[in-house]
Amino acid sequence: MKQQPTILVTGSRGQLGSELKDLAASYPSFQFLFFSREEFPINNSVIAREIFQKNQPDFFVNCAAYTAVDQAEKEQELAREINGWAPGRLAQLCKEFGTKLIHISTDYVFNGKVRRPLKEDDPVDPVNFYGASKLLGEELVMKNNSDSIIIRTSWVYSFYGKNFVKTMMRLMNEKEQIGVVNDQTGSPTYAADLADCIMRIIASGKWIPGIYHFSNEGVITWFEFAGEIKNLTGSNCIVNPITTEQFPTPAKRPAYSVMDHSKMEKLYGIQARDWKASLKECIGKLKSAG
Repeated sequence: MKQQPTILVTGSRGQLGSELKDLAASYPSFQFLFFSREEFPINNSVIAREIFQKNQPDFFVNCAAYTAVDQAEKEQELAREINGWAPGRLAQLCKEFGTKLIHISTDYVFNGKVRRPLKEDDPVDPVNFYGASKLLGEELVMKNNSDSIIIRTSWVYSFYGKNFVKTMMRLMNEKEQIGVVNDQTGSPTYAADLADCIMRIIASGKWIPGIYHFSNEGVITWFEFAGEIKNLTGSNCIVNPITTEQFPTPAKRPAYSVMDHSKMEKLYGIQARDWKASLKECIGKLKSAG
């Protein structure tokens, strides 16, 4: 390994990539290389190989993904390519160059029928095409490079990009009342906390390949999530609980996707923050930025 290990990050303008960029200054012993979707289209094998040959990264964090859950039902080929086949090829490339890969996946690989926190080895059964495309990525990553780490996460939000928190803040500002689904249960993930988790794994000096779960602590519905956003912003908007049936979407969502984090805690000593503390921090940043 070089004097200063290199961490290459794709999807640098997304929620997680942007949070990793903010965190980079706290890790001066590493050299960071950030690439946007345009600079490093992960489905372009020629560009990927050129970047690897030029930079010889020690670590590769793949934050690039097709994340439009509903649109994926229409653009199945594109979702499958970016979330499935491309990560598989990148894993092969990482193996060839001796690069440690951290790939990000999703709670949507589960069907939502099991009503207890899900472990990494629980059966997978996606209920939408986005989940199916991400599952293909997981399978190909592990098939092509079993030395990889895959982190499944859920309900991601951030100071950056488009997400539920920012959408709720906007709607609560524009409308007198809104309806939010109250029969889908999960755990939010503040992308800054996920970025911190990734860097703690890399900086730990120990590499334990496999699939891990990470989100903030807490079991809530989207309605409860929206209620806390209302509290923290001081909004007067009325938030009404509605059912999934009352808010139909092109892609089905799992009704329950709470994940068990004990593997991450046991092997890396990483304890996720409570979801309310993280949400408060993020909304504080958003309010400060105006």
